[in-house]
Amino acid sequence: MTRQKFIIIAVIVLIVALFFASGLGKYLTLESLKANRNILVSFAEQNRLAAVSLFIGIYVAQTALSLPGATILSLAAGAIFGAFMGTVYAVTGATIGATLAFLVTRYLFHDAVQKRFGHRLVAINRELETAGLNYLLFLRLVPLFPFFLINLAAGLTRLPLRTFFIGTLIGIIPGGFVYVNAGASLATITNPADAASPRVLGSFALLGLFSLIPVIYKKLVRRS
Repeated sequence: MTRQKFIIIAVIVLIVALFFASGLGKYLTLESLKANRNILVSFAEQNRLAAVSLFIGIYVAQTALSLPGATILSLAAGAIFGAFMGTVYAVTGATIGATLAFLVTRYLFHDAVQKRFGHRLVAINRELETAGLNYLLFLRLVPLFPFFLINLAAGLTRLPLRTFFIGTLIGIIPGGFVYVNAGASLATITNPADAASPRVLGSFALLGLFSLIPVIYKKLVRRS
């Protein structure tokens, strides 16, 4: 590993360690959001550009560093900016942050992984290069796969950056809207998990399966 890569890893580890050591995580809770909602809304109304920039910046940092708090930030987007614009800001921050995590992982570890396991990943890489968008949409829509793990794992493959960006942007809109919209009615939420009902999660899973239909169809055609 080069010195430059080692420094980047050290900086990331230091920032993550400082986050947990500083106790900032206590502000990323539902109770804290409810207690400070009026203050946050007032600040956003008086300083719109600053509030939007700060919110997106926080969301980018949280996602890029794989820190906890994504659900609370999505709820906060709805509580502060409303369902529609809150979704725009939350999806923007999450997409940029995920792309940064993807790029950093690719820069730090991609070559080493491909060099060591490349012969075993030939089929996977070929599949991702031809149908990567379908697979990524499936992973983003189905709520069984942790968001941050998809960012990191995708960076180790040959999935094109453009495909990752577009797939992430489109794939997180439905889930993002659900949580942001719930945040717009913050008073009715007692638990972040209440924002998405089993029926909603099932609908996401169904959408994810639909995204794989073109891939399955092509495979069936080839076999026939």
